[in-house]
Amino acid sequence: MGVRVVSRGGREWLLTERIGAGSEGLVYAVGHDGTLVAKLVPDPADPVAYRRRVERLVRQRREPRTVRLLAGTPQRVAWPLAAVRTVREDVEGYLMPDLRRDFLPFASLLTPAGRLDALPGATWATALAAAEALARLLADLHAEGYVVGDLNPDNLWADAHGRVGMADVDSWQFTDGRDVFPGRMRTPGYTAPERMTPERTAPERTGPEPAGAGGGAPGPGQRARTPVPPDESTDAFALAVLVHQLLMGGLHPFAGHPADGDYLSLDDNVLHGRCRLLDRTSVVLPRTAPPSDLLPRALGTLLRAAFSGTGPRPTAAQWAGELAAARAPGRLTRCAERATHVHTVERPWCPWCDQAGRGLDGYPEPV
Repeated sequence: MGVRVVSRGGREWLLTERIGAGSEGLVYAVGHDGTLVAKLVPDPADPVAYRRRVERLVRQRREPRTVRLLAGTPQRVAWPLAAVRTVREDVEGYLMPDLRRDFLPFASLLTPAGRLDALPGATWATALAAAEALARLLADLHAEGYVVGDLNPDNLWADAHGRVGMADVDSWQFTDGRDVFPGRMRTPGYTAPERMTPERTAPERTGPEPAGAGGGAPGPGQRARTPVPPDESTDAFALAVLVHQLLMGGLHPFAGHPADGDYLSLDDNVLHGRCRLLDRTSVVLPRTAPPSDLLPRALGTLLRAAFSGTGPRPTAAQWAGELAAARAPGRLTRCAERATHVHTVERPWCPWCDQAGRGLDGYPEPV
């Protein structure tokens, strides 16, 4: 039967099937041509403020700064195209481009099974390309005055070439004239420590710790509102977490059981600096975790700077430059034993063969 939505101008669309759900909204297909989807938010904290936010974003789509972000093919951002509400229940939402036309869920790149199933040709070079594309997209957003605030795998997309797309624009922080629309959401494991409060480091109850190779994003429902506003530096923290996951076979940089006590949550590990890159004795990881020395030295240095809390975090633009250098001609080599094993020339032997020897091949060959 479907759900009918209507714009402020009276135009109607039919939502045909529910294709996703997040912490505060539901996503539906629009019609049957696969070009649009609709996000509906049944219970926003402030319905009037949410409607105003979406309407401003729709208007900004025609501004030069947004036009620059949306240029190119495939389009990298699922920008709100029209504010809508359901005809019967009066639920607010908006229409946006359907990123499924060009991308797969970002999480497909973060586990061996996901890569083998959805992106069977993906190698570590693909992960490097995706990391660079994500850093460039974030740098472009920052340059135009936008802050993502809740950067995490659930609102990201990727393809077999390592290109990256982003959704959930309605949660970004932005300005419109003199009005400021603050960032509203956070995700455990992707939140900078300065945005946390003690009660937000309580044990996670919605799933196991994402430790070990392939430890992915927290499950639905783990996100919570926080009054502390995000900025470019907090985005840079989340970017560093995602770069680490991409390049370390899905391993979260703060995953692992604390060496000095009980595991509470990823956020608790973040607050206490329990990270193998910062202190290899601070956490216990499975034997199948990728070796820590598979990273080029320059990228390892950036990651430690992002997580140490002792100075400014590397910006998205800095990340983009170093990631481009890491994948420049002559900087990567392919394993003589397995064609899917690609690694930096800085390492004299294959780190993925090392990992496979311990029981898990991060980049298995397609059958």
